[in-house]
Amino acid sequence: FPDKPVTFKGAEVGMGGGKGGVDHYVYPIRPGRMIFELDGLNEDISKEEIISLGLVSEEDYEQIEKFTYALFKRGTEIAARNGLILVDTKYEFGKADDGNILLIDEIHTPDSSRYFYSEGYEERFAKGEKQRPLSKEFVREWLMERGFKGEPGQVMPKFPPEFIESITERYKELYLKMGLDPNDLP
Repeated sequence: FPDKPVTFKGAEVGMGGGKGGVDHYVYPIRPGRMIFELDGLNEDISKEEIISLGLVSEEDYEQIEKFTYALFKRGTEIAARNGLILVDTKYEFGKADDGNILLIDEIHTPDSSRYFYSEGYEERFAKGEKQRPLSKEFVREWLMERGFKGEPGQVMPKFPPEFIESITERYKELYLKMGLDPNDLP
């Protein structure tokens, strides 16, 4: 494994779909995508490149892919039970000294995943309407509306108190939808 963590894009579950955003499938359609952070840039790299460059052995890659499918399947089931669609997510893996592949970061959180409400999803999709998201995407949109793109030298705009409160409420809502207790948050 490289010195830096490997982000394995676990479930890009759709592409396009017009204004409705993402068409939903019940399995990951691009599980073989890894992203390496190099000098602050995310680099997409294919399975073939990963193996040919010796970044991950074929055996390790297959194990990571197996874990990714299982994690995404479980996340999708939990989300569905709670009225949500797990749209996409990422999983980060590392390798222990004993050779075991380890999951090394949080999973299925608003920071690592995007969710849509399942209620009304099909109707909005059929009409080409924007889906009701439950993720941090609205924070990114707020920043972009103010010209912030995270580029070197840019100063991030300050969040007004009411926006901070709305972020907190969305995170609590996701925790509640997933059957968790938001009071357990740090």
